[in-house]
Amino acid sequence: MTSTRTDRWLHLDGTTNTRDLGGLPTVDGGETVFGRVLRSDNLQTLSEADVATLVDEVGLTEVIDLRTTAEVLMEGRSPLRDVDSVTHRHFTLLPERGRRTDVFAAEEDDEELLAELPADWVESLLPRQVAAGDEGEPPAVRSYLGYLTDGTDNVLAALRTLAAGGPGAAVVHCAAGKDRTGVVCALALAVAGVEPEAIIADYAQTAEVIDALVAKLRTHPTYAEDMTRRDVASHTPQAGSMRRVLELLDERWGGPIGWLEQHGFDADERAALRARLRD
Repeated sequence: MTSTRTDRWLHLDGTTNTRDLGGLPTVDGGETVFGRVLRSDNLQTLSEADVATLVDEVGLTEVIDLRTTAEVLMEGRSPLRDVDSVTHRHFTLLPERGRRTDVFAAEEDDEELLAELPADWVESLLPRQVAAGDEGEPPAVRSYLGYLTDGTDNVLAALRTLAAGGPGAAVVHCAAGKDRTGVVCALALAVAGVEPEAIIADYAQTAEVIDALVAKLRTHPTYAEDMTRRDVASHTPQAGSMRRVLELLDERWGGPIGWLEQHGFDADERAALRARLRD
């Protein structure tokens, strides 16, 4: 993957929504570099060819998983977990329920562990979080602000992993690769100096594959109910949702950088994250 590449989509057998964060314009006239950070939906259905593409061609060395412990336990491990050169980190942005939170300390096929999950844990997989004072915002905006309120430490941890990693590529993912992944990637791109409209466009780009993405998730019992209870349009990311989140960050914190600064993501960390996406 070179700096001259213009197609940001990475077409794999086992994912629907994998793309590179390279090639995005920055406010100083530059652009982000290809082959540094990818964003994606679930990785557990990757084929052998997909693994070879990611590891040998892209140079993947890190997976940052934003799903809940329950999602990982019920969906199963990614074949990338068997690749010694790839490090996995788990940072859920949603409130955890149950006694176990360190998913990678246990085997996902442990039936005894699965039996320990509360009966209503499946229902809590994709909650619509509402931060105090945000009740009047659209549902997606409320959820995204909820990640920043309830998942602050793990949002920062995910960004710190990106900042400290390399020289290989990292992939940030959740279930669909649009909401939780979208918020973390938006903050990373803001640190890299990407133009706000390009951040918004990257978020909304998932709409290009939303039909196939929803169809795929409907085949997984973990997500089937949520995928069928609402129509495809309600799952489709709207540019206005991310635009509103950025507006609120501007109003309340002086922008994404202000939010990060005031939550302890310091100048050295921001410089390292910027360098990973830019230099």
